Amino acid sequence: MVGYLPDNCPFCGASKSKFITAKECSEEYYIEEKEVNKKIKRLNSFPKLGLEHSAYQIETENKVIWIDCPSTFRKDVDPMDTILFTHHHFLGASNLYSQYFNAEVWIHGNDAQNSLSKHHTFTHKFEKDFTENGIKAFHIDGHTSGFTFYIFEEVLLDCDYTFYSGETLRFNPYGPGKATRDGGEKMKHNIESFELKKVCGVDYVVDYEEWKPALDSLLEA
Repeated sequence: MVGYLPDNCPFCGASKSKFITAKECSEEYYIEEKEVNKKIKRLNSFPKLGLEHSAYQIETENKVIWIDCPSTFRKDVDPMDTILFTHHHFLGASNLYSQYFNAEVWIHGNDAQNSLSKHHTFTHKFEKDFTENGIKAFHIDGHTSGFTFYIFEEVLLDCDYTFYSGETLRFNPYGPGKATRDGGEKMKHNIESFELKKVCGVDYVVDYEEWKPALDSLLEA
């Protein structure tokens, strides 16, 4: 996906002998779509690919925008105009999608400087909160120094900032603990002025009225 072959996976440590090529991935895996609401779809590689994560497709009034990117590259997906990243861990096949669909790729400048990002191409490196085609972006630092969550209409997209099991909510432990908790406080402050109905996470979609009390309890612990 990025034009070179590292000796080991930077996430799980598997050796390059376990890797498959992007071409093999495109032939063996598909993008499974699940509707969140009439304007948002959840995108996953199928079958599950490695440390699988969800990306999300948003149909705004003028554009198709992705939040994060699947690891599987497929030409048969809906063409996207822009890929907005929460952070650098889920860059996935963004190079391939950007080249094939001529899509813009946005990420916070702090995460663009990470070693995992050096072989990826970005058209916009933002530094502060912004609004793009009705999608509101909030930079909160924490899990990564560039971590940014998004709100579109009544949906919060927080990727893997929180892990939710259906009973408990916890912050992503793979990062600086205090900074992640501080980012959680910022998130809580930012979302309180919105009337939200759904939360889209790394591997879950849940009702906001179920998720928000869990966030409050987590921050009070």
